[in-house]
Amino acid sequence: MTAQLSDDVRTLLLSRIKDVADYPKPGVMFKDITPLLADPEAFGALTGALVELAGQYGATKIVGLEARGFILAAPVAVQAGIGFVPVRKAGKLPGATLAQSYELEYGTAEIEVHAEDLAAGDRVMVIDDVLATGGTAEASLSLIRRAGAEVAGVAVLMELSFLPGRAKLAGALAGAPLDALIVV
Repeated sequence: MTAQLSDDVRTLLLSRIKDVADYPKPGVMFKDITPLLADPEAFGALTGALVELAGQYGATKIVGLEARGFILAAPVAVQAGIGFVPVRKAGKLPGATLAQSYELEYGTAEIEVHAEDLAAGDRVMVIDDVLATGGTAEASLSLIRRAGAEVAGVAVLMELSFLPGRAKLAGALAGAPLDALIVV
């Protein structure tokens, strides 16, 4: 589902996302959110929309997916008054972690979370910048559940509708909401 944004906010956010052709490789149209992050009005509107979703989801913790998900998720957690938990690429967190591998277009990758940062009773909202193929988000949902926590929902700034991310996540969501503020 697309989250309910006013036309003004949606227009503001879209106006601050820059298309970069042929990045990181020829034929790819990269959606650069750094101009949005540099604009305090746009970044504030984005954060406010995600805080509203956190309230609707009844979230008690926010998970941010490496790396741009960290940038979006941390201010949401602060404004919502709830904890922030980073989900990192394998080998980046010290101490005991839970790990989850997932399929990439060519090969596999692995993400981790500190084992003690999520527990039974936590309602966890996952935040990321883009939903593309859905692999990282799906793996994060597995990590959350393996830690004993409940998935409250997933929210992304932008969903690339021409890729299968939403369909890939459908089963893993197990009824939890998936909201995209912008669908392209």
